[in-house]
Amino acid sequence: MSENKGVNIKTDDKAAADTAPTPQNTPIFTAPMAAAAAAVEAGDIEASLAGNPALLSMLQGRLGSLIGASSGYVESLPKAVRERVDVLKYLQQQHLEIDKKLHMEIYELEKKYSQLYAPLYARRTALVQGDAEPTDEERAEGAKIAEEEKDDDEEQASGIEEEEDEDDEDVAGIPEFWLTALKNNPDFAELITERDEEALKFLRDIRLAYLDESPGFKLEFVFSENPFFTNAVLTKTYVYDQDDVAGALEFSHAQGSEVDWKPEQDLSVTVETKKQRHKTTNRTRVVKKTVPAQTFFSFFTTVEEPESEDESELAEETRDRISLDYELANDLKEKIVPNAIDWFTGKALEYEGLDEDEDFEDEFMDDYYEDDDDEEDSDDDEDEDSGDELSKSAKDAAEPPQCKNQ
Repeated sequence: MSENKGVNIKTDDKAAADTAPTPQNTPIFTAPMAAAAAAVEAGDIEASLAGNPALLSMLQGRLGSLIGASSGYVESLPKAVRERVDVLKYLQQQHLEIDKKLHMEIYELEKKYSQLYAPLYARRTALVQGDAEPTDEERAEGAKIAEEEKDDDEEQASGIEEEEDEDDEDVAGIPEFWLTALKNNPDFAELITERDEEALKFLRDIRLAYLDESPGFKLEFVFSENPFFTNAVLTKTYVYDQDDVAGALEFSHAQGSEVDWKPEQDLSVTVETKKQRHKTTNRTRVVKKTVPAQTFFSFFTTVEEPESEDESELAEETRDRISLDYELANDLKEKIVPNAIDWFTGKALEYEGLDEDEDFEDEFMDDYYEDDDDEEDSDDDEDEDSGDELSKSAKDAAEPPQCKNQ
């Protein structure tokens, strides 16, 4: 007997329901805008907008005007309900005033406790610089901590004990303390160049001070006399504004001090030399050109915030740089200055969740430096022969002797 195969009516009905035209899924007229949008590739749209700045500006303005616009719902409510809504707005305004007081009191509390930390920081500076020696009590307490750490990590502690110097009594303080602490921080490690290290060996202290005239803080980098610049102290000041929505203190702007470089010691530039041959006379000449160089001391540069309506690529890069600058400052304020010894020893990398031997990418600093590679001296192009052009950096030709021995 042949097998009678029935039709799955339920399945066929579902398929038919999915594909059959209905008033709900079949428009009476074809929407011309939808058809055009379907026919145009995304890349074509971008190209069209890029070629028509006026249209792009108009669209941005129209879309921007929709942000925060009323949907009309609240306005459609009965008058009594609208009055209650207005009262809730009044209550929220009172809440904001309390929030502002809360954040200001937290700021004042930070200022108060910074004074309690001050004697500890002063003692730390004296020991690091060799201006004082530990007392017997301090040695005993330090030995207890060392013993506890030895129990936690026998191998690491034994390695430290083996590295003894017979002449250690002649070493004053803790050499290169702040340079080592900064280099153990991944973000600052990307910022510090080999040339910077020689200058940062003269860094005596990094201090944190809170502002009195307005909310904010100041970082002070104290240097001993050095061959690079005349400044005894380099500062960077960060000012807060209070948010009108939540009352929180938010970063507003920063002001850095100018580095007074000594002659031929400016680490923020290099001198490129080019040997040029005249095309007709065949005579040669040497041209020197100063170009910006990566340096830690760019941290002290004051960067002006672009206008809010400026949406150019340069403005976005500037905003990124300002944001990165504040991240570095906040790391100093919240991590490095309070816990300098942990950054010096590398212990901070453990509780920060960082691997001391990990290779860090350089993307963090990509926007920190200005790219002036496209700037060329027009006079050079008139006289130079491309086949004979040679170039070398100041590290080979114009750097002082103490910067060469890295």
